[in-house]
Amino acid sequence: MNRIGIIGLGTIGEDVAAAIHSQLAGAAELAAILVRNRSRWQDHPLSPWIFDDPEAFHATKPTIVVESAGHEAVRLYGRDVLANGADLIIVSVGALADETLLSELKAAAEAAGRRIIVPSAAIGGLDRIAAGSLGPMEEVSLTTRKPPKAWYGTVIEREVDLGGLTEPYTAYEGIAREAALLFPESVNVSAALSLAGVGMDETKVKVIVDPGISRNMHEIVASGRFGRIRLELENTPSASNPKTGYIVAMSVVKAIRDQSSVFVIGI
Repeated sequence: MNRIGIIGLGTIGEDVAAAIHSQLAGAAELAAILVRNRSRWQDHPLSPWIFDDPEAFHATKPTIVVESAGHEAVRLYGRDVLANGADLIIVSVGALADETLLSELKAAAEAAGRRIIVPSAAIGGLDRIAAGSLGPMEEVSLTTRKPPKAWYGTVIEREVDLGGLTEPYTAYEGIAREAALLFPESVNVSAALSLAGVGMDETKVKVIVDPGISRNMHEIVASGRFGRIRLELENTPSASNPKTGYIVAMSVVKAIRDQSSVFVIGI
């Protein structure tokens, strides 16, 4: 039985915890949830599992920890999670645009004999991209389109009147490393795609605010010795956090379930 720790109790953290309690995550049980201030959660149904002391959190001995609290949480807790003997599932994979952090986490995982797991989350095709990267790859690109409500609280809100947009607005065009750092809550997909494929400085990214859509959309194009892939995804935004979609928590739950399953699809 895997014991699951969760860092962060936002939309994704709550959905993952609910799935564990509903037995959708296979042979898994909730061990602990780490938040910044436990007093905010005293009346929450998950209160018995909630801690704001990292040492107390680690003392519950989770075997898998899900990070769902943002880039800073990866920096603060990632190494300790691995050193304390748990595999680390990273949702805020854009934090790994920091090469030093990525190297330190890999070293910590190797020293502890644990693994860092990056789920597909909001995009698909990572299995094919990762397989294709074993041979020469010519190009990998990502175009992300989200409705205006998904960009409130980001740097884009300071650039354009989101409520007044009547046509698509290209907010960014460049490389994945920069995109992942500019939009830490909204373009983590670019980092995951880059790590699976040709790297963050070679993966091209375009970010578009589109008032004509209601779903978060991603288009992936990649080509190489394996052939060519063009993949379009339309994700339903979460009602409580339009920056993310329901599929993100579903992907994390699948990653947890796969750890105890005798039959695994999509590696």
